[in-house]
Amino acid sequence: MNAHEIDYQIFGEEMQYVELELDPQEAVIAEAGNFMMMDNGIKMDTIFGDGSKQNEGFLGKVLGAGKRLLTGESLFMTIFSNEVQGKKKISFASPYPGKVIPIDLTRFNGKFICQKDAFLCAAKGVSIGIEFSKKLGRGFFGGEGFIMQKIEGDGMAFVHAGGTMARKELQPGEKLKVDTGCIIGFDQTVDYDIEFIGGIRNTLFGGEGLFFATLTGPGTVYIQSLPFSRLASRIHQAAPQGGGKDKGEGSILGGIGDVISGDNRF
Repeated sequence: MNAHEIDYQIFGEEMQYVELELDPQEAVIAEAGNFMMMDNGIKMDTIFGDGSKQNEGFLGKVLGAGKRLLTGESLFMTIFSNEVQGKKKISFASPYPGKVIPIDLTRFNGKFICQKDAFLCAAKGVSIGIEFSKKLGRGFFGGEGFIMQKIEGDGMAFVHAGGTMARKELQPGEKLKVDTGCIIGFDQTVDYDIEFIGGIRNTLFGGEGLFFATLTGPGTVYIQSLPFSRLASRIHQAAPQGGGKDKGEGSILGGIGDVISGDNRF
């Protein structure tokens, strides 16, 4: 094992967090902002990249960390190490409502491809890199662009999904059409492409975008019911625009209904 071998437990239903148990000298890496709580005795350090290649020179570490900028992530990651005797626990939480998904990389032949903002945390030794698309259509119309994250190694990693998670096992040649934002991640054996929906009415009035993502087996795919981009869009649409009042959605009385219900914002 190159990656540290860690035990874990996932808590919660719709607002989940994962608790990792670290033996002495074991460590876990995480994106900034995902930390929840930890026992006394765990040391936190900020490092370039993911710390998976200890023998790289300084320039190699900088270049490796710099690739993360292409996915919109920070140059730095945080590593949490158990520096004392005895087992210690640390927890990480999903940044928005949804599910935490454990990924045992040994079951994915050492590589799992996911959306750029799906990674939560992983055992030290797991590599977090970028996966370039070799298909032009996917790059221009894939929603998340032609860059996705790849998680490589032989340890445990954890990704998060918005809403409810669906896991599909695709047979060779079996195709699944998915909204581009609803993909969490998939096996490296799965072929990922973009397909035009077609039809004038679908294009102009469908409201579902112009393209599907197509996932073709064999392999495992994970789908989320509520991408964060969709949630943010709905919140933005419902929010008062330009400092004005809201539209009183959900009530035929509009503003009068707000007063009756106790909302006296004028």
